[in-house]
Amino acid sequence: MASIDELQSNLNFTTAKTGAERRVTFLPEPERAERYYTVISVDDHIVEPPDTFEGRVPAKFADRAPRVVDTADGGQTWVYDGQSLPNVGFNAVVGRPVSEYGFEPARFDEMRRGAWDIHARVADMDLNGVYASLNFPSFLPGFAGQRLQQVTTDRDLAMASVRAWNDWHIDSWAGTYPGRIIPCQLPWLLDPEVGAKMIYENAERGFHAVTFSENPALLGFPTIHSGYWEPMMAACAETGTVINLHIGSSGTSPSTTDDAPPDVAGVLFFAYAITAAVDWLYSGVCSRHPDLKICLSEGGIGWVAGLLDRLDHMLSYHEMYGTWKALGETLTPAEVFTRNFWFCAVEDQSSFIQYERIGADNILLEADYPHCDSTWPHTQRTIREQINGLPADIVRKVTWENASRLYQHPVPAAVQQDPNAY
Repeated sequence: MASIDELQSNLNFTTAKTGAERRVTFLPEPERAERYYTVISVDDHIVEPPDTFEGRVPAKFADRAPRVVDTADGGQTWVYDGQSLPNVGFNAVVGRPVSEYGFEPARFDEMRRGAWDIHARVADMDLNGVYASLNFPSFLPGFAGQRLQQVTTDRDLAMASVRAWNDWHIDSWAGTYPGRIIPCQLPWLLDPEVGAKMIYENAERGFHAVTFSENPALLGFPTIHSGYWEPMMAACAETGTVINLHIGSSGTSPSTTDDAPPDVAGVLFFAYAITAAVDWLYSGVCSRHPDLKICLSEGGIGWVAGLLDRLDHMLSYHEMYGTWKALGETLTPAEVFTRNFWFCAVEDQSSFIQYERIGADNILLEADYPHCDSTWPHTQRTIREQINGLPADIVRKVTWENASRLYQHPVPAAVQQDPNAY
């Protein structure tokens, strides 16, 4: 495995120029995409704007809470409790040539404004033909919110910063366009009882999702098998809060050897979705909490049918291990997997025809704005190329119905019937 922090700081990991050779080029503004479908994207990302924490933490923490400062070399950095977190725009590269793609931009003005400005974001969603979007945090909090809690040793500051991020997200980001953004909270990881209480509170505020780690042990927390997380699992199950496991949320990326070229990590990045799925399935959390909903974000769907086949094959010698029998589960692993897990497609053209095996109710779509994997600004065209020919009821499920149901995010009747109605 490879540390994502180490990869993003490796200037040779991509071909993007650095230093004096660095260029920032914005491509011509694209035309509004033709809309074929009503679309909900369940995996896009935020670059937190500079004012995210302003006025949202107690006054005693104002000087130590995250803030953006200019650097001597002309860049910008987040400073949190005296420590610099330099990647202000983790892979926010849409609207620029592929030759300039890297893990940064180093400044806000080097990103397309929709990466960090909610009004520009919704304008880019309109341009792309995406009705609603679920947005994950960026490098500053970490995909699981861990960085705000591990960079500082002051738990009160960490709590204030996590609460401030959630307040900003529900009030200013999602709250500005409530029909267009699906609220997704940061979890409190340092105490599962407190974390569970926060999930209950946030469910009352309108959060229907929480971002979490695919493998918390790799972040230095107890494993998903340890029982440590049970209060939070129960809270999510009882409130219908979807647990989003984004690839890379363990802070690592699958790789092979230290001298493998960067393409290896790039191609294998999706593989953590498979390992997370198996790990969480056999942890028993879904058997103890049958109503738990787990979404494997940005992992693709091409591997799902094969994993289901493997799970069925394992039935022939499950008693050799005894794990499943000890759970007291009456369903097979494949049946529990289909009941409790959802999967996100980016570009999986050869896999959509397996919708019956994968589960027609379990497939979601994503645009991954503003990252290098993003299909923006041609998401509508890409979807059409991949699902054209599928039955109309399956198309509706995949494009918006499944996501609307999973995240309790209603779509107006007019928009359901006509993707040009918004």
